[in-house]
Amino acid sequence: MKINYEKRIFGLDIMRAIAILLVVASHAVWIFPQTKNLATDVMSIAGVLGVEIFFVLSGFLIGRLIYKRFTASEFSFKDMTYFWVRRWFRTLPNYYLILVFNVLLALFLGTHLPDNLWQYAFFIQNFDWEMPLFFGESWSLPIEEFAYIIGPLLLYLVLFLKLNISKSKLFLIVTTVIVLFFFLTKVYYNLSHSETNMMFWNVNLKAVTMYRIDAIYYGVLAAYIALTKTLAWRRYRYMFLVMGGLLFLGLNFVVPMQRIFIESHPFFWNVLYLPINSIAIAFTLPYLSQIKSAPKLILMPITVISLISYSMYLIHYSVVMQLMKHFFPTEGLSIPILGVYLIIYLVLTIVLSYLLYMLFEKPITNLRDSRKIKNHFK
Repeated sequence: MKINYEKRIFGLDIMRAIAILLVVASHAVWIFPQTKNLATDVMSIAGVLGVEIFFVLSGFLIGRLIYKRFTASEFSFKDMTYFWVRRWFRTLPNYYLILVFNVLLALFLGTHLPDNLWQYAFFIQNFDWEMPLFFGESWSLPIEEFAYIIGPLLLYLVLFLKLNISKSKLFLIVTTVIVLFFFLTKVYYNLSHSETNMMFWNVNLKAVTMYRIDAIYYGVLAAYIALTKTLAWRRYRYMFLVMGGLLFLGLNFVVPMQRIFIESHPFFWNVLYLPINSIAIAFTLPYLSQIKSAPKLILMPITVISLISYSMYLIHYSVVMQLMKHFFPTEGLSIPILGVYLIIYLVLTIVLSYLLYMLFEKPITNLRDSRKIKNHFK
């Protein structure tokens, strides 16, 4: 794999690598079905935290792109659709390929296909209702895709109002409105769901598009600050890193230790927990976004994991783990053998993700830079 390190921001690659490794670690618990201890409990929540990192990082990256395009030109309909096309070349082909593979795998294994299978084609399988079990890790993709559409579309439409406000301020206003609206959807959820538990919360709030798009737009807000308050972004990076770290640890370790559970504190978990998590992660961006490089021994593996992270996310659980568990069940295996099983699972996931990235994801993504596509949107 040939990597142009100069065009990458190593600190953001660290975030992406940590995020995917947390997600993979959380699903690795399935290898140890009879084991329950502190380690497995920590691994179980790792997946939630990993996806939250992905959301904020994604918002930060697209926020920078949208802001520069919105403020530097007239932001025409072609500008908006060009942004979408570039994102879709990056996200849709891999998603549809693995979706089809999951359907074929379900038919091969004789498992039940969901009645709403058609919704997966339009990213509405968890739009305003419980996330189905089929292709379970796909729940975050609709949130990403709708976030890509909503922000640029609102920015384009608001220009028709011809307000006497700078484009920079318009960007901030639109982004803030999006954050507030989707924050309020969680308030609505809390008012309409009087009884809940973590299992219900996991599939009816955390994994539902209508309640989660603000997670990405906290990253977009961070991008706005990075581009408009550059001096402060650099100067206070250590302070924000400490603040974000303390907030993140307090939220995910101190809160459970204090027995602040959803059954007794539903407002905290339904309304506050996810946004505070997003803000804590966003606080780490000033520091991480300024780490440009590292010794090659560290630089290369983290960058590779970062590059193949999307492919890893799509295949690690419903494809690799499901097939391994089908052909080689873990029930009754000793702890040492389960350890070997875990190593094989991780190696297989990385190798297959690398192949998927090199043979399919990267070639398809590169098409967006073809002369034909660029000329069409000039």
